[in-house]
Amino acid sequence: MTRVEDSSTLPATWWKSSASAAQSDCVECAVVAPGRIALRDSKAPTGPALLLSRQALDDFVASLKSTAAPTR
Repeated sequence: MTRVEDSSTLPATWWKSSASAAQSDCVECAVVAPGRIALRDSKAPTGPALLLSRQALDDFVASLKSTAAPTR
């Protein structure tokens, strides 16, 4: 995992989940290279971003899903 101090300097097109609607408190994602994903806080577009491998992101999401409370 790598950190970039100013995510606006990355050559990327950022997106957030369609489930976020008009809310501004979301995580944004971008593909910055083949197999390399960037994550940033949507409220801070010039703030830091984390750079992860696709596998690391997949593992992180799987971990969140396995520990999430069941929906009712």
